[in-house]
Amino acid sequence: MLIVKKFGGSSVANAERINHVARTITDSYKEGNQVVVVLSAQGDTTDELIEKAMEINPDASKREMDMLLATGEQQSVALMAMAIEKLGYPVISLNAFQCHIYSTSNYSNARIKEISTERINNELAKKNIVIITGFQGVNRHLDITTLGRGGSDTSAVALAAKLGADLCEIYTDVDGVYTCDPRLVKNAVKLEEITYDEMLELASLGAKVLHNRSVELAKKYNVNLVVRSSMTDAEGTVVKEESKLEKMLVNGVAVDKDVARIAVVGIKDEPGSAFKIFSLLGKEKISVDLIIQSIGRELSKDISFTVSKGDMEKAVEILNKNADRIGFKEISYNDDVAKVSVVGAGMATNPGVAAAMFEATFDAGINVKMISTSEIKISILVSAKDADAAAAAIHDKFITRAMQHRN
Repeated sequence: MLIVKKFGGSSVANAERINHVARTITDSYKEGNQVVVVLSAQGDTTDELIEKAMEINPDASKREMDMLLATGEQQSVALMAMAIEKLGYPVISLNAFQCHIYSTSNYSNARIKEISTERINNELAKKNIVIITGFQGVNRHLDITTLGRGGSDTSAVALAAKLGADLCEIYTDVDGVYTCDPRLVKNAVKLEEITYDEMLELASLGAKVLHNRSVELAKKYNVNLVVRSSMTDAEGTVVKEESKLEKMLVNGVAVDKDVARIAVVGIKDEPGSAFKIFSLLGKEKISVDLIIQSIGRELSKDISFTVSKGDMEKAVEILNKNADRIGFKEISYNDDVAKVSVVGAGMATNPGVAAAMFEATFDAGINVKMISTSEIKISILVSAKDADAAAAAIHDKFITRAMQHRN
């Protein structure tokens, strides 16, 4: 079998953990498998590198930031190769340039365009364990790029797809995908399996187990994907096209605290007004999530939407600069909010999920500010202080009670 294994920063945070992971890798190799390993930077290395950059130049270009941040993964792969060498196994570490992982030129948030597997296949043919830097690529100028936070997941799945791997294992500091973050909800349950679509929604809605772009790739290329712990031998969660398990109405609750709400008040109630707002933000690559438009009254309407906290000030600045073109009375904004979402393929054929969700928040005394729905998810916006309580109440309503009923 050809197996791609990805280990996150906490899994390789220090010498003890690197040696533990080295044994995990070599155990798989001893079983006769070809092994390709993708690593993140150790522990808090990326944050520490960002702090160093801020000390020198708070306005450093994204190109130079990528040049700096990519060194974190290069340290990880070299140290891991050294640990495996010490165990007596053939191994080689490679960076994105050496692997020919080609990306777009969007520094700090590049996307993988193509991977040339010739070097990797040559090393595998030599019976080497191949250790590859995650989180990075090389653009057409041969400059190093980074793929954004969580990008090592994407690196691993892309390599698995391109190499035709039999299995892609994502190792984290939790032992699988849970119905909610166990740190927020104590009775969260680990799932044996989950569909690509459900996992993609959870990842996009704030669950931090897998990067959403990695799930997109896994679904597109039907990658055999498993999330498991690097700390224990526990069975993980299989992410697949269809789940054979009995469908729960809701499979997960996600909380996203990286949210800000912007309200554009008093817009002319005429065709094209929403387009003017969102086209301006789109040109600046500001992603918009929840959107609510009020019913027109007195020839005007209001539009409220959410962006990430980091984009709030820039979005407000862009809209204010174009106030005459858009035509509005005022803008209000607030980043003291959070998004809580439920996800489940079973929702598509079961009415009443929204009512039950709002009943849970009502019983918990939590006010809902915005609502968004799709076929398999419902998201609400609440005050940041209410986010954890809302998640617990909703989880209890849909998942804890469903589990109790089954038992």
